Amino acid sequence: MQFPAYVGAGAAAVMLCLCACREQSSAPPPPDKAAAHVFNDETRIRQQLVQVAMAREPADLILRGATVLNVVTREWMPAQDIVIKGQRIAWVGDEGGWPGQAVEVVDAHGEWAVPGFGESHKHIESTYLTPEYEAALVIPRGNTWTVEDSHEISNVVGEHDVDFWLRAERAGSPLKIFPSIGSATPPTVYEHGGGYYGYREMSAFMESDPRVISLGEVMDWPAVSNPDNGAHQRIWEMIEATRDHDGVIEGHGGGLVAAPEINAFAAAGLSSDHEARLPQEALDKLRRGIFIESRVDLTRELVPLLLKTGLQDWSNLSVTTDDRDVHATLQLGSMDYNIRTAIEAGLAPEIAYQLGSYNTARHFHIEHLVGSISPGRYADVVLLNDPKTVAIKRVYANGKLAGRGGDYLLPIPKIDYPEWALQTINIGRELSAADFRIAAPAGRKDVNVALMEPFWFAPDFITDHLPVQPDGSVVADPARGIIKVAMVDRYHGTAAVSKMFWRGVGPKTPGSALASSQSHDLHNIWAAGNDDAAIALAVNTIAGMHGGWALVSGGKVVAKVRLDIGGLMTARPVQEVAAEMEQLHQAADAMDWIGNPGLPDRMRFAFLTASPWKWQLVAPYEGNAGGFVNVVTGQTHDVLW
Repeated sequence: MQFPAYVGAGAAAVMLCLCACREQSSAPPPPDKAAAHVFNDETRIRQQLVQVAMAREPADLILRGATVLNVVTREWMPAQDIVIKGQRIAWVGDEGGWPGQAVEVVDAHGEWAVPGFGESHKHIESTYLTPEYEAALVIPRGNTWTVEDSHEISNVVGEHDVDFWLRAERAGSPLKIFPSIGSATPPTVYEHGGGYYGYREMSAFMESDPRVISLGEVMDWPAVSNPDNGAHQRIWEMIEATRDHDGVIEGHGGGLVAAPEINAFAAAGLSSDHEARLPQEALDKLRRGIFIESRVDLTRELVPLLLKTGLQDWSNLSVTTDDRDVHATLQLGSMDYNIRTAIEAGLAPEIAYQLGSYNTARHFHIEHLVGSISPGRYADVVLLNDPKTVAIKRVYANGKLAGRGGDYLLPIPKIDYPEWALQTINIGRELSAADFRIAAPAGRKDVNVALMEPFWFAPDFITDHLPVQPDGSVVADPARGIIKVAMVDRYHGTAAVSKMFWRGVGPKTPGSALASSQSHDLHNIWAAGNDDAAIALAVNTIAGMHGGWALVSGGKVVAKVRLDIGGLMTARPVQEVAAEMEQLHQAADAMDWIGNPGLPDRMRFAFLTASPWKWQLVAPYEGNAGGFVNVVTGQTHDVLW
């Protein structure tokens, strides 16, 4: 190597060294097979799919000759083959166009193939079934994957949230669950249950498994919007942790209908709303970039409005279930019912199926896994006799025939749920009628009472007068439509009880009460009755079952539903649980009720502490032994005075 004459000997030596180092560093290091990167399962699956697509390896299954809906281009593709390897799709194209060999070929001529349906906002807990039995209920109805908003069970099992939701699939259940971590854990600063989530907890969940994709519906709007709210720090920690891990932040915009509120909601980064009640409200939110997750009641009115406005791009909408129990699902359907409702409201089937699959997958950034009949995606295919009526003939989930004619065809795995999921009712002792007695101030003949009723959203509670009994207590007056309600702390073993009076709901039959450990969203035990002993019996019955429903009439338990997993679900067959629910409804039908006849099952949602609720009854907490609180302002009030 020659250097210019002006370079001295020392400098030349340095340059020679530098050049040698450059030459040495540019050479590739010797291969070290022991240190070779080990590919993960997803990469290995896709490597194999490449070989199958190239017909270098055999496939397991071909669904032959179906008319396939391409939800990406919104067109029906006639005479298509769907080539499947393992749980995934390897090739889609014209019939006979793939030159490889397959173990099995299934004739799908005359059938219409659409992608497996996916829930954008679902609480599996509300079906009363654990995930493996939920699969048996919904997969024959086309629902092969679910974004599970987990704040029901999260308030019960706390740190075990993700573990709970992934157990069934790891045990072999074909229903794919993508946990959306419960932001309402706890729902407000006035409630304390089995979990607390902030930045650290949310980060840990998102780092624990790639199936964790989002923060569940952010419900506490006062905490989001008011820096002085006691929950402001916690909820924004969860929002930031989700954003830091590239997750989706789900919203809950109940009661937010004015332009300033909608703009603030979107500006906070809350990406969706399933709580729009009015079609114009949903359109106003859609126009501000909010993904609308439409339940059936809204869908019936929203679709005609959007068609009237000439909406061209439907990609920012989905249809979803939210809450529907096993009994109602058997009667109505699952996502098939939601999609059918959209079509009946006037939406083209091609768009309706997008709303039930692809749009949701894109919103949650999981379209590489689910949402379309495309290579690399899970082999979730719903074969229809008629796409206009969502007439399902058979359902493939993860490449297996899982449903036919409404029947589930795959084995249900046996899961041994741990103690933290089974032993969740901790009242502390057996309760008695005395625990539900409301005493009047000494010397009073009548008292003022604070009254509430289900789904009361007004700023102020109702007031009325009730007489004081000879023993100094104040009791329900079902003849006037006034009932006693109670909230029992089931987490801390303190036998803490809040009680007050409500109107417009509850049993009239003497010696009666209804209670449940499904009480959205903290899931303490609520009870409504006209007799303190009956209320105590109903609550104690629930404690003995480790959760569920109990109905007391004439001083005796006449029906009950056992929900022994988290006090919210049960690992039992669909028909068995549905039969218990039917018995509960039948027993309720034989009783007299205030207001509408029959079981007031919506009461499980009547104690929500999310917007737009104001005054609510929660379990006693420090500084508020009565538990009656305005969950927006924190103001408390006596239940009688």
